[in-house]
Amino acid sequence: MAGVNGDADGAPLSPAAASVALDGVGKTYSGDGDGGSVRALDDVSFSVADGEFVCLVGPSGCGKTTLFRIVAGLTEATDGRVLLDGTEVTGPTTDMGVVFQEYHLFPWLTVAENVGFGLERSDRSPDEREARVEEMLDLVGLTEFRDAYPKSLSGGMKQRVAIARSLAVDPDLLLMDEPFGAVDAQTREMLQRELLDVWASTGKTVLFVTHDVAEAVTLADRVVVMAAEPGRVREVVDVDVERPRERGDAAFAEYVGRVRELIGAGP
Repeated sequence: MAGVNGDADGAPLSPAAASVALDGVGKTYSGDGDGGSVRALDDVSFSVADGEFVCLVGPSGCGKTTLFRIVAGLTEATDGRVLLDGTEVTGPTTDMGVVFQEYHLFPWLTVAENVGFGLERSDRSPDEREARVEEMLDLVGLTEFRDAYPKSLSGGMKQRVAIARSLAVDPDLLLMDEPFGAVDAQTREMLQRELLDVWASTGKTVLFVTHDVAEAVTLADRVVVMAAEPGRVREVVDVDVERPRERGDAAFAEYVGRVRELIGAGP
């Protein structure tokens, strides 16, 4: 099957050509007392091209969330750098939309107010902000819930609000860290389909962290497989299957098996 092995070097694009590029990213945590330091990430390099959907998977302790936070500008790397459209990331930026597993919605704001929160500091006029909020609500299918409060929403609906809020500011990159981890399996599959629809209609670049291998193969153009101790790129797998992908297909199962084999390969 073409592309199942990917490129052992992670096939990085040149930083100038990529929407986001990780160049030799490492993270060391200083130990307390006699604990010594811990090398959490070591020489992580890969790129995500403009408009590409890439998933990041790996065993427990491989540093996926740490790497996510470094890309988002929330945690400083010990060495290496992250480039967004050729510019080094030194902190949080509106050029990245971030979606976490926890919804982080403001309970005292309506759905529409939550979606529009990030626009309050923009230079858009009130009419432009309102139009953008309505556009995002329509995109995620929540127009009729615009005046509802988060407490009345299901988990899946709350995550759709979080996605709409992240997209409202029109970021170059959408970063997602286990965004569907807190919902049931049926809702998770529904949200995966809806996310692919949003991605197709917006053309956004997406970097998506997940522990669910089937989810990664369902969503991604490429799957970056991490190894642990320290966290590093083991291999990048190109998923050469047309969308929509059916989990019962032999090709889908082969990719899932290959990625799981890489995750379980040990140091």
